[in-house]
Amino acid sequence: MENQSMQTTPPDGACPDERTDEVLARRAALGDRDAFTVLVDRHGPALYRYAARLLDDRGQADDCLQDALLAAWRGLPSFRGDAAVRTWLFTIVRHEVHARSRRWPASGSRPHVDVEDVLDRIRDVREDPERTSVEAALREALDLALRLLPPRQRSAWLLREVEELSYEEIAQVLGTTSTAVRGLLERARTTLAATLEDWR
Repeated sequence: MENQSMQTTPPDGACPDERTDEVLARRAALGDRDAFTVLVDRHGPALYRYAARLLDDRGQADDCLQDALLAAWRGLPSFRGDAAVRTWLFTIVRHEVHARSRRWPASGSRPHVDVEDVLDRIRDVREDPERTSVEAALREALDLALRLLPPRQRSAWLLREVEELSYEEIAQVLGTTSTAVRGLLERARTTLAATLEDWR
């Protein structure tokens, strides 16, 4: 990142984290690193959560997020605000995830997902008498079940159910239509419901 900085204290004396994403993005586009840091603090955890659940690898997720934030910093001067800043950031992360996915077959680094193994592990989680929390066990089973979804279904489900983006925002992130997003979510929910049927 370049070593430029502008005054970051809002004229009304408000704390930096009370400024809108749009104001922060405009300041960051002019080289305000503090404004960009606020954006990263605000959205970084969700972006990392999204990348980690798509990649199934925390190390890959760390690298993915770092590359995505660097791309965001470099891309801010050309950001026109056609989408919300949060939506734009999720889109960059998705592109970075996709870039890594294309390299997996050649490198052999993509985690192999065995359907029967995943289903066995879900059953093991449910039947473990040592579990202290049913909610924690269900969350673990859900994480396992998500691995069985095709990437676009998993992405749509995470953006809707975990990050609470609207159908229109998800369509922007995935580069598709709201109608297509509805279809992706319906298929994802059907698969997850069948996979986790024993938890009902």
